[in-house]
Amino acid sequence: MAIKLERPTSDALLAQMKLFHPKLIDLSLGRVERLLGKLGHPEDLLPPVIHVAGTNGKGSVCAYLRAMLEAAGRRVHVYTSPHLVRFHERIRLAGPDGTARPIGEDALVDVLMRVDAVNDGDDITQFEITTAAAFLAFAETPADVLLLEVGLGGRLDASNVVKKPALTIITPISMDHAEKLGPTLAKIAGEKAGILKPGVTGVLGPQDDEVLKVIEARANVVGARLIVCGRDYDAYEQNGRLVVQREDHLLDLPLPALVGRHQISNAGTAVAAVLSLSAEHPDLAIHEAAIEKGLRTVEWPARMQRLTSGLLPAIVGPECELWLDGGHNPAAGDMLADTLASLEDKAPKPTYLVVGMMGQKDALGFLAPFRGLVRAIYTVPIPGAHEAPHSEEALAEIARNAGLNAADRPGVREALETIAALHDGEKRVLICGSLYLAGHVLAMQEGTTAQSN
Repeated sequence: MAIKLERPTSDALLAQMKLFHPKLIDLSLGRVERLLGKLGHPEDLLPPVIHVAGTNGKGSVCAYLRAMLEAAGRRVHVYTSPHLVRFHERIRLAGPDGTARPIGEDALVDVLMRVDAVNDGDDITQFEITTAAAFLAFAETPADVLLLEVGLGGRLDASNVVKKPALTIITPISMDHAEKLGPTLAKIAGEKAGILKPGVTGVLGPQDDEVLKVIEARANVVGARLIVCGRDYDAYEQNGRLVVQREDHLLDLPLPALVGRHQISNAGTAVAAVLSLSAEHPDLAIHEAAIEKGLRTVEWPARMQRLTSGLLPAIVGPECELWLDGGHNPAAGDMLADTLASLEDKAPKPTYLVVGMMGQKDALGFLAPFRGLVRAIYTVPIPGAHEAPHSEEALAEIARNAGLNAADRPGVREALETIAALHDGEKRVLICGSLYLAGHVLAMQEGTTAQSN
């Protein structure tokens, strides 16, 4: 039965939609395809789609693509997940001024109520029904391109109902969500390679050999052309610049605005993607000036985001660098440790972590790279987590087992107060371990509460 409320809020609608979750999930696209059929197939009425899968870097690549496309005057829709503070962030609609903004409350309520009425209480996951709502919003709002980020995996993700995207992208694949995608890297790669489509070019970020073999095998089966990092293009830093090189093309570009050496490969993947897009879809061609502007102006919250004002920076004081990142798997731990090491090389400071993690994540694998790099870790709970997080006590014990000095605290504020009181002088603090924790932190900064995921 559909939700019966006079004019509900998006919070109320989303909470009710969680009740439709199937007791037993059959791993297929059947539920979302059924709903989209009842809605008149909005997935067939979308602007050209760039479909992005991968383990790490999906959001950053989408952020670069959006910045470059908008710099070229294109109107861009963006679909990402999870959200940080408000659900509306997941559905960004192209505005008349050429800037994509989170869907407004009235518009979100409208599409949620419409899909709910059509679904009429049938079993469906919240991600499936909200993806259908997003497609409805995207189909009914003019735009030149849609950046469509996979929610989980690829092959059976609700976003994978798009039959003929303009381009697919697969960012680096590593172990994550093994309980849903499979226990091996090859299994996970097979799921993510499921977004490849016949006759559609797929751009690959850096991949392990084992992963690359799986993706190439899938590409051969479906007839997808691949553009592979390290074979068809390279991206590297040289003399304080980003160099992206293809066999027939070399671009000397500014370094990306996002912090971290891993952003070199993310930005390079995005540049390789827009070069392919420009060659294959001349109506979406992006000139070099727009690529440069996009690299300089890109923004992506909770990816090595420097917090410089507000509640939390005030706690640690002006002599402390305070950073926020949502990284939460072993590959992200490696990248964040590398970024901290790079910051340490440039400006040595005592470094501390504040960490909260979801219970299904490999906490030991995430924390181990920080051994010898940070003075101490303070573990915290994740308020309002949609599934069970690691308790702060258990997470501290895992950190100690990784050879790190660790203690638990009841919250982020208390952890930062502890660090502030440790000693005078400069410090560097990174809050990390979960996008849900990052959303909680940003909500604290705004003086609000993050919407549940």
